[in-house]
Amino acid sequence: QVPLVESGGGLVQAGGSLRLSCAASGRTFSSYGMGWFRQAPGKERGFVAAIRWSVGSTYYTDSVKGRVTISGDGPRNAVYLQMNLLEHVETAVYYCAADLQASSLLGFPAAYALWGQGTQVTVVS
Repeated sequence: QVPLVESGGGLVQAGGSLRLSCAASGRTFSSYGMGWFRQAPGKERGFVAAIRWSVGSTYYTDSVKGRVTISGDGPRNAVYLQMNLLEHVETAVYYCAADLQASSLLGFPAAYALWGQGTQVTVVS
C-alpha cells in the first residue's frame, strides 16, 4: 500500500496555476516534515519545496521562489503545493514525501522515508 497519495495534477496552460495535495493513506506515522519533488522524463528527481513542522519553516528551490507555496497539516501528514505562473519546463511527475527522522537535508530525496506514487503535471505553451 502506498503510504502517501498525491492529487491535483493535470494539464495547464503556461502561466496558469495548480494546487497539489498529498495525504497519508492507511499507514499511521509521525513525520518531522514533508516535501515535494519532481521528475521529468530522462532527468533525476529534483527538489521543489519542503516544510518542517516543528518551526513551520519552508524551503524552496530557487527556480520556484515567489511562485510556489508549500503548506500543510503536520498531525495529519498532509501537505499542499500551490504553484502559480507555471512554465513548460516544469512539466513532470510531482511526488510528495515524508521525513521520519528529522533530517537536516530536506533538499535531498535520501532524507525521506515515505513517498507517494506521483501525480503528472503537464504545462503546455
